[in-house]
Amino acid sequence: MKPVGPYSPWRRAGDLVVISGQLGLLPAQDSPTMVDGGAADQLRQALVNARAVLDEAGATFAQVVKATLFLVNMDDFASCNEVWVEAFEAPRPTRSAVAVAALPLGALAEVELWAYAPPK
Repeated sequence: MKPVGPYSPWRRAGDLVVISGQLGLLPAQDSPTMVDGGAADQLRQALVNARAVLDEAGATFAQVVKATLFLVNMDDFASCNEVWVEAFEAPRPTRSAVAVAALPLGALAEVELWAYAPPK
């Protein structure tokens, strides 16, 4: 998916792959289109998008060691945790959850991931 701003979708730094924050955007749209629903639905799609970016970088969800979850409303924390448990198997990555005033394109959730993925 093409970034919505002037940044790289991912970068490798040695054995680390860091991906830019992912939103709940639907792929293959003419213009950025957010998935319908609330923060949990957007996070679910953001994680689908994140998986695709990691794959492009040669990394997997199993290699994710650190994550940051940005939420516009901390009332969505519990429902987003349910999505998180669906997406990541144990041991899950470390994670910070941060409340923010706003996110790009009116998103309700955004996720950033760091993976330990030595080059093959």
